[in-house]
Amino acid sequence: MPEFFGQLPKTEAPWTLLGAVQTVEVLPQQVRLGCENAQLWISVLAAGLIRVRLVREQPLPRRSWAVTKDDEAWTAAFEVQETPDEVEITTDRLRILIDRQPCRLRCFDLKADLDDRPFAQDVHIGWRGDTVACWKQIELDDRFYGFGERTGLLEKRSQHFTHLATDSLDYTSLTGAMYQAIPVFLALRSSVCYGIFFNTTHVSSFDVGAAHADWLQMETQGELDYYLFCGSDPAEVLQLYTELTGRMPLPPRWALGYHQCRWSYGSEPEVRRIAQEFRDRQIPCDVIHLDIDYMHGFRVFTWNPQQFPDPARLMGDLGQQGFRVVTIVDPGVKYDPDNHYPVVDEGLEQNYFIRHGDGKVFHAYAWADRSVFPDFMRSEVRDWWGNSHRALTEAGVAGIWNDMNEPAMNDRPFGDPGVKIWFPENAPQGAGADRTTYAETRNLYGQMMARSAAEALETLRPQQRSFVLTRSGYAGIQRWSAVWTGDNHSQWDYLEMSLPMLCNLGLSGVAFVGADIGGFAGNATPELFARWMQVGMLYPLMRGHSMIDTKPHEPWAFGDRVTAICREYINLRYQLLPYLYSLFWKATTTGAPILRPLVYHFPTDPQTHYLTDQVMLGASLMAAPVMRPGVTQRAVYLPAGTWYDWWTGKPYEGGQYILADAPLETMPLYVRAGAILPIAPIMQHMDEFALTELRLKVWSGRGLDRGEFTLYEDDGNSFEYRNGAWATTHYQVYPEGDRIIVAIGQRTGDWTPHPRRVIVEVVGVGEQAFKDDGSDRILVFDAVH
Repeated sequence: MPEFFGQLPKTEAPWTLLGAVQTVEVLPQQVRLGCENAQLWISVLAAGLIRVRLVREQPLPRRSWAVTKDDEAWTAAFEVQETPDEVEITTDRLRILIDRQPCRLRCFDLKADLDDRPFAQDVHIGWRGDTVACWKQIELDDRFYGFGERTGLLEKRSQHFTHLATDSLDYTSLTGAMYQAIPVFLALRSSVCYGIFFNTTHVSSFDVGAAHADWLQMETQGELDYYLFCGSDPAEVLQLYTELTGRMPLPPRWALGYHQCRWSYGSEPEVRRIAQEFRDRQIPCDVIHLDIDYMHGFRVFTWNPQQFPDPARLMGDLGQQGFRVVTIVDPGVKYDPDNHYPVVDEGLEQNYFIRHGDGKVFHAYAWADRSVFPDFMRSEVRDWWGNSHRALTEAGVAGIWNDMNEPAMNDRPFGDPGVKIWFPENAPQGAGADRTTYAETRNLYGQMMARSAAEALETLRPQQRSFVLTRSGYAGIQRWSAVWTGDNHSQWDYLEMSLPMLCNLGLSGVAFVGADIGGFAGNATPELFARWMQVGMLYPLMRGHSMIDTKPHEPWAFGDRVTAICREYINLRYQLLPYLYSLFWKATTTGAPILRPLVYHFPTDPQTHYLTDQVMLGASLMAAPVMRPGVTQRAVYLPAGTWYDWWTGKPYEGGQYILADAPLETMPLYVRAGAILPIAPIMQHMDEFALTELRLKVWSGRGLDRGEFTLYEDDGNSFEYRNGAWATTHYQVYPEGDRIIVAIGQRTGDWTPHPRRVIVEVVGVGEQAFKDDGSDRILVFDAVH
C-alpha cells in the first residue's frame, strides 16, 4: 500500500471505506475483487481502456439509454498475477496494480518511457448512504482539460465542477453547472496522457484539487462506475473515448456554411428581406434560423398563420436562393386542452408527459405559458415526438434547433419574478426494465430530445442529411446533435471565453460546436463584432445570433468597414470548405476535434499547456485572434517547426514568441510547414455551382521531412456515402535534394467529383495545373532559396 495521503474531508456523516481484498476471480474480460464490504470489478476492454465498478450489492442493469458501447463488444488480451500484497493486471499498454490491504488501484503506462510514476492512483474509495466517491492522487505537474462545457480558461486544475444540466442564463467565468453535463476529463503529465469518463447520469461532481490540493474527487449517487483511458497523446485518448461513447455523423455540407439567426425574424417578409440582403451584399450564407415567433402562440409544431401564412412556399423560395431553414423546437408543450391542440391532446391521451410520483401530470411555465413536458426516456414517446416534426419537414424545414431542453422552466409565467424549478426527483422515468426516477436520468433530458429529433429527421427526410442543434446534452451528445454554448453576452470576455469553452467541448468528444457570434444578449460594438466574426470563422458551427430588443447584429449592421471585414472572413470560411469538410470526416471516423487547443498537437511543450487564446483549426492552421478592445498587436507563440504568416507568406521558426501586427482587418493566422490545404472558389452558398477548380496550397518548410493531407469528398447532401459513394485523395509533400515533390495518390472510393482543374501551388515557389482524372501523379518543383 502506498503512503497514506491524508484524512478524508470532514462531512456530516462518516464515509465507509472499501476494505481489504479477500478473493480474486479472473473472468475472460474481467477481474472481480471480493473485498470485506463490497466488490471492485475491473473490466479490460482494450489495451488502453479499463472499466472500474464498485458493486455494493447487485450491479445496476444496463439501461436502454446507455451511452457506452457494450463491454461485450470489446476484446483485449490481459494477464493477471498475484502476490500476497498485490494483484497485477497487465495489457500491452497498461499495468494496473491493486493493493490488497485495503483495496486500491494505481496505473502505469508501459509506453511512457520518460515517466514511470503511477497515475489515476486511488487514495480512498468510499460511500455514505446512496453517495459514492473515489479520491485519486494528483501530481504537481498534472494538467486537466475537458469536463464538457466549462467557462473560464483552458486548464482546469484547482476547480470544482458539478455535472447538472441546467439553464445557465447569464453564465460567467465562475459558473459551475452549465447546459451540458459531460463528466469526462483528459489529464496530461510529462509523457503520460489519460482520461476518465464518470459513467453516471445522476448529478455528479469532480473536485480537481480545490478542496485538497493533491486529490481529485469523483462523487455521485448510486454506483461508482468509471472508464479509464490511456494513450500516447490526447488524440489517442479521444479516439478511445469516442469509440466508447460514439462519434458524430457526417453533417450536410451546407451546415458548415454561415448561419444567420435572431430572436426573432418574426414574419415572412422579414425573413425574405434578410435573405435578399445577403445575396445583394455578396456575403455568403447557407442557413436562416427561425426562433419561437414562427409558432402559433408558442405551440410547438405549428406555424403562425398571420406571420407565416404559407411556410412551404417560403421554404421553396428560399431554397431557390440557396438557403436552408432551421426552426427552433422547445420541449414545453402548451397546456391547451380546450382548444384542440393535437400535440397536447395526443400526449395526455397516451400518457406521454412527465408525471409526479403520485401519477399527476407535471406542469410548469415555459414560453408557451403553462406547459407539460414529454418523457423522452421512453422510446414510444421519442417516436411520437419525432413524428410530430412532420409539420415542419413537410413545409421544407431542413434542421431542428432544440432549445430550453435542460429543461428551462419556472414556477410562474415567464416575465414574472419566478423561480427556476426541476422535475420532481421521484418522477417516474423510462418503462419496463428501465423504470426509474428522474433522480437517475436528470442529465439526459436534452440528450434524448436531441436523439428524438435526429432519428425523426432521418426518417422524415430519408434522401437528405439534416442538421440538429441542441443546448443541452450529456456524454455522447455528438452522436445526435451539434452543440452551441447557449446565451452568451455581447462583451469581450465572452468572446475570449468562447475558445477554451469550445476546445474543452472538443476534448470531451463533441466536435461540432459553436458560440453565438456577436453575443446573444446586449449590443455589440462594431469593433467587437468584427473581431468576433474573425474568431467565428474558426468555429465548427459558424452562427450569428442575437436577442430580442437588441440592435441588429447582421454582418452589414455595423457600417461599411465592418461589413467588408465580415465578408472577407466569411469568404475565407467558404474557401476553406474542402479542408473543413475533411476535418469533419476525420471527426466522424476518429473522434478528433475540429477546433483544437495547441496542447492537442504539442502536448510535450509546456508553453501550450495553459495557452487559451490561440487555437488550431485541424493540424495545419493556427489562429491568434484579438479578443480585447483597442489591440492592434499581440504576442503569438509558435511551437516547434516552421510557420508561415497566412497573409504575407513570411516564414518564422518555432519555439518562440513573436509580436504580430493585428489591425482591425487582420486576425493573425499561421500555416504549419508541410501543410497541404485544398481551397475552393468563393461561393454565396455551398451549392451555388459545381467545383470546377480546386487549388492545393502547399507550404514546404526548411528541413521538412514530409507533410500530408487526405481530402475527403462526397455529394455533401445525401446518405449515399454510407454505401461507398465517397472519395479520398491522399497528398504528400517532401524534399528531394533541391527539389520539392508533391505526390498525389490515386483517388479511392466510389464517388467521382465533377470534372475539374487542380492547381497545385507551392507557396513561394510556383504552381502547376492538371485535369483531375483521379490517377496518381508526381509533381516536381525546383526549390527557390
